[in-house]
Amino acid sequence: MAIKLYNTLTREKETFEPLEKGKVKMYVCGPTVYNYIHIGNARPAIVYDTVRRYLEYSGYEVNYVSNFTDVDDKLIKAANELGEDVPTIADRFIDAYFEDVSALGCKRATVHPRVTESIDIIIDFIQALIDKGYAYEAGGDVYYKTREFKEYGKLSHQSIDELRLGNRIDIGEKKQDALDFVLWKAAKEGEISWESPWGHGRPGWHIECSAMAKKYLGDTIDIHAGGQDLTFPHHENEIAQSEALNEKLFAKYWMHNGYININNEKMSKSLGNFVLVHDIIKEIDPQVVRFFMLSVHYRHPINFSQELLESTKNAFERLKTSYANLQHRKNSSTNLTDDNEAWISKIHDYRDQFKKEMDDDFNTANAVSVLFDLAKQANYYLQELNTSEEVIQAFLNEFDQLGDVLGVNFSQTELLDAEIDELIEKRIQARKDRNFALADEIRDQLKEMNIILEDTPQGTRWKRIVE
Repeated sequence: MAIKLYNTLTREKETFEPLEKGKVKMYVCGPTVYNYIHIGNARPAIVYDTVRRYLEYSGYEVNYVSNFTDVDDKLIKAANELGEDVPTIADRFIDAYFEDVSALGCKRATVHPRVTESIDIIIDFIQALIDKGYAYEAGGDVYYKTREFKEYGKLSHQSIDELRLGNRIDIGEKKQDALDFVLWKAAKEGEISWESPWGHGRPGWHIECSAMAKKYLGDTIDIHAGGQDLTFPHHENEIAQSEALNEKLFAKYWMHNGYININNEKMSKSLGNFVLVHDIIKEIDPQVVRFFMLSVHYRHPINFSQELLESTKNAFERLKTSYANLQHRKNSSTNLTDDNEAWISKIHDYRDQFKKEMDDDFNTANAVSVLFDLAKQANYYLQELNTSEEVIQAFLNEFDQLGDVLGVNFSQTELLDAEIDELIEKRIQARKDRNFALADEIRDQLKEMNIILEDTPQGTRWKRIVE
């Protein structure tokens, strides 16, 4: 089955056919590095890391580019408030970004270009637009002539006349038309700036991605992705810039993930519900945060709350417990059972179902459900008195491979409290069923993990032995 993805440009689900067989050129808009990233920034990082992982799992070679905006108004403001320079602020929060997304299981991009390291190519890009009549200089600023690009609005599905409403020329702006947008900003006194044909200044926001995508991926790319909020004006402006200059389609497929709400309200600093990844992963296992993000289809909005995170944590722990039980049972299994092939075939059916769900617009929500079905089947298999090491290894391999696609790891070195309680409940039930062999097996499993049980008239108690 071929991969199908929803293309924002056409508003249809399309069969994925990259420009070059077996290779994918993918550009994902990265953060502005003036602070720690918030949970809204984490969603595209996780979503498109998973898309990349699945493409690689499917046999594609992925050239994945994600930029850093390391100079803009927010960085300049932060630098002024902290009494530091812009590069120092940017370096600090780029390091913090890598630390946070690495904890969330995201791989580094093939290239992470920075605006401050791309000034020359940005200036060349702007000059080429001026030469072609798509841009003009005005008092040290350079603007894009939006009306010159006849297809403007095709990504957000808006007409020029619709876009005119509400647009105006602000005081101090020198643009000719309210719809024109800035490519180069003349420097203000004391601001970080670079020399250009139009005087000292710095790039506008939209031009950076067009220039860096062209440098690292070429005139036309396969997938351009980002948050839903970037559809207009950022991605719309990228199309206008790139297609005007290159006279080619900029991106074949456009992907946008949905918004995040906090406790059913839009996340904003004014509401006091602004959640930083740096803070949340101190309280919650980063893998649980990732698993939570993947439990909803990427195009749908997602509500972030402590209750939902706790529910996700419990669900994730059930998968880890199933994995731990398989590992424990593997050592006491043989390969003498007669139904190995039937079980392994059944395990592969779950893999096929997982791929079917991921092929359908990277539906991680349904793919996660397949993992729970796999765990349920593994738990059922472990109830058999005679188990096969080969079958158990097949279960473990499937958990490992499918978990890696989702960027999560089910192995563990220490049982969590909820998992211990769950195993004790299983042992109690086993004793009620007079299945003393299983009860002893659970006791031994816990003992191996430094958990000692004590059966008392008031119930079973446990304690952790620290070595």
